[in-house]
Amino acid sequence: MAERLLIIDDDARLAAMVSDYLGAAGFAVDRRLTGRDGLAALDRETYDAVILDVMLPDLDGFEICRLIRARATTPILMLTARGEETDRIVGLEIGADDYLPKPFNPRELQARLRAIMRRGRAAAPAAGALRFGRLQIDRDSRAVRLDGEAKVLTSHQFDLLVALAENAGRVLNRQRLMDLVKGEELEAFDRSIDVHISRIRSAIEDDPKHPRRILTVRGAGYVFAKKQDGEP
Repeated sequence: MAERLLIIDDDARLAAMVSDYLGAAGFAVDRRLTGRDGLAALDRETYDAVILDVMLPDLDGFEICRLIRARATTPILMLTARGEETDRIVGLEIGADDYLPKPFNPRELQARLRAIMRRGRAAAPAAGALRFGRLQIDRDSRAVRLDGEAKVLTSHQFDLLVALAENAGRVLNRQRLMDLVKGEELEAFDRSIDVHISRIRSAIEDDPKHPRRILTVRGAGYVFAKKQDGEP
């Protein structure tokens, strides 16, 4: 069965070109020209990934990303004519899985799409839940709860959290973390992982600016604390 994609972009010509290209690559593609129409489609249908433009005529693409992420872990690739690093960071912080500035090479778009979809499917096969005091990470349902309250993470962020938790007490650098999550070689320099760690901290830490569960080891990487003060 073909993997289903949803494109939310008000540039009808570009959306049609991308749809045709991805359709020829074996994807089943739906297109919507407004954010509200895109959200309505997501309410009715199930998609394997969303291609989301930042500049939309009704709702800002960042707001659409927030709304999608509050509902599901569907991988999101954001497109924008703005290539500033700050916009890229904002997109990742609010839940996008990747970010591609226009104009772009269609082959790169397809490669990035396949990468975020592959990450979404790369859940650890180990069954059951990991428990660390108030924090529970359920690998079967891919759910995270703090004090019983569900926390929303992207698929990639969930996999990062599992990788850290399964290696609790061990310092992992960016290279090792990305290898654990993606299962493949990665680029030598990828700061986006810092943004995803920040988003995870916002979800599971009482004070994300002073984390006690996911700690930074300066010059070395990150370590997941097995226990916090006061935990048995």
